Amino acid sequence: MGQITVSNIKIDVEKKSIKNLHLGVYPPNGRVRIAAPLRTNDESIRLFAISKLSWIKKQQRSFAAQERETEREFISGESHYFNGRRYLMNIIPTTGRATVVLRHKHIDLYVKPGSSLKHKASVIAKFYRNYLNEQIPPLIAKWEKKMKVKVNEYGIKQMKTKWGTCNIEAKRIWINLELAKKSLECLEYIVVHEMIHFLERHHNDTFIAYMDRFLAQWRILKSELNKSPVSHSDWSY
Repeated sequence: MGQITVSNIKIDVEKKSIKNLHLGVYPPNGRVRIAAPLRTNDESIRLFAISKLSWIKKQQRSFAAQERETEREFISGESHYFNGRRYLMNIIPTTGRATVVLRHKHIDLYVKPGSSLKHKASVIAKFYRNYLNEQIPPLIAKWEKKMKVKVNEYGIKQMKTKWGTCNIEAKRIWINLELAKKSLECLEYIVVHEMIHFLERHHNDTFIAYMDRFLAQWRILKSELNKSPVSHSDWSY
């Protein structure tokens, strides 16, 4: 992958087997990327970027203004997100098992007095993981039937730069734990995105056609995902 600079904006350039130029500006920091057909010369790519400067800057301003979570302290009154909604945390001392309970607009975290931040974070992470493990299998089953593909395995893990990823040969998909904070529709969008890679490896015109065919509203969901609050670690897709 190469890189060009236009109007002090660094742009990653990747040449691949596609028919048309594709431009993307990605959260959280407004990274710019152009995918170009293999035979496209550098000057044509530069002129294309110049023609899109106004749009690029608009997108970057939008990401710069995006709401961000500060680093979580896991204290009462702190905001936490789950399934696309904002909750206020209550820390409730208990001598029993650590657990999480949703109550109206509150997320109650039951932990032993004096519990460390690390322990509190692990209890919330387990809560998120359990939720995703309930939601992902039926989504996979639904889209296996629609796409006529087979997912051999899925996993959930913390990822710093992607909402999801996949291993095409192993037919395995990975989902970012942070998606438990986003809406169920956003989770479904990522599951569909990764499964479509079993039909088309690259983000090319064929891939986009599959997205349009199977999940017509995917652009709206992508926009929703990118506009929702991101964590202090700057998750992105």
